Amino acid sequence: SAPLTLLGPAPGAPCCPHGPALLFVKTSQGKEEGRRFYACSACRDRKDCNFFQWEDEKVSETRLAAREEYNRNHQPPFTHRQNVDRYKNFVLLPLSKRRFCQECQQLLLPAEWEEHLDHQFLCDVTTTQLKSPSQLLYPLENKKTNAQYLFADRSCQFLLNLLIDLGFRRVLSVGTPRLHEMIQSRASQEEFSVRSLLLDIDFRYSQFYTEDEFCHYNMFNHHFFGGEAARETCRKFLYEENGERVIMVTDPPFGGLVEALASSFKKLMAMWKETEKEGHDNKEMPVFWIFPYFFESRILDFFPSFSMMDYQVDYDNHALYKHGKTGRRQSPVRIFTNLTPNTIVLPEEEGYRFCTVCQRYVSSGNQHCEICNSCTSKDGRRWKHCVLCKKCVKPSWFHCNNCNCCTLQKHSCEKTDIGCFVCGKAGHKRSACPSLS
Repeated sequence: SAPLTLLGPAPGAPCCPHGPALLFVKTSQGKEEGRRFYACSACRDRKDCNFFQWEDEKVSETRLAAREEYNRNHQPPFTHRQNVDRYKNFVLLPLSKRRFCQECQQLLLPAEWEEHLDHQFLCDVTTTQLKSPSQLLYPLENKKTNAQYLFADRSCQFLLNLLIDLGFRRVLSVGTPRLHEMIQSRASQEEFSVRSLLLDIDFRYSQFYTEDEFCHYNMFNHHFFGGEAARETCRKFLYEENGERVIMVTDPPFGGLVEALASSFKKLMAMWKETEKEGHDNKEMPVFWIFPYFFESRILDFFPSFSMMDYQVDYDNHALYKHGKTGRRQSPVRIFTNLTPNTIVLPEEEGYRFCTVCQRYVSSGNQHCEICNSCTSKDGRRWKHCVLCKKCVKPSWFHCNNCNCCTLQKHSCEKTDIGCFVCGKAGHKRSACPSLS
């Protein structure tokens, strides 16, 4: 299929159940730009949401009405407000009457048992379980929209302690339910001054959190499903009173479109800037964007002030992204941040050390390269310098004179498919081929 280019959120875009659609264009090799179209912002797979409309298409009144009806019917069965009231009633029930329907992913009140008789349900739902909804709800593992791979406890503890040490008292948790949950549960147990607001596309969380603790939000199109009231909740949360510093921590689906995410994050950062006229002039809202290291250049394109930390973030329910020996390999997930790298202290007991030249913590295998004058490894292994490429490369790569670059030993250089489809050279895709221009 031809490569897609995202043209971004367009004013007056049509809506699907996931909020305003995004505008795309298909670009095919050597041809003019294709016809522009709208598609769902959150679902890259047509099976999950098949919304599609040509930009120049005239949509009839009947179809518009049918679409609105469809969008309405695909909203959750209860509003957030109703869910908060249901929760209050649920907590008052004796343990023996507390049921959670696993098929509907819903807390049940006794009057509703009838409707769910033939469903699987959990009985005796404890207060502890209610306080850790990310463990009660089953993860929606659709890779691109709801990639709910949840932080491993160790990574979550590390992140939270790091935020506290850095002096943050408010965390805008964008798609990080585990972190939000850990902050909430610690706040109820001890003298703990950190607060969190969870923004997430998974509406199931509205059963466990009030409107001040959770906003139903789509990070691909910056859409607050709760409208102006929810947007106001977020704005209020970002307002720093009594010097309580705010940081945004986000863990988007790795299959998601980087440019769509960057656009939403910029809007959240702008929202923070607007809350306080003085003092924010040339500052950016502090951010931790958690994402695989191979997206580094893409993220830095959008946020030149960011840099990548060496800390490997691990996930509980992800076969590949587990720490050290248990996973098949080391996690490729890192923290990208606009904070000064030397302020981010990484745990020495997990093998991180401080490089005085780079002024940041690096993983133990990451050796400082004298020629590049930086710690060059991205994946935790020791990389090697290639004089011909003028940079450090992965230890398993070798310089190939045909391809004129370092690559895996078992590669086929005769085939043009490692390079551009138009001219056959490596290093760019056909959409960016100089011979086209």
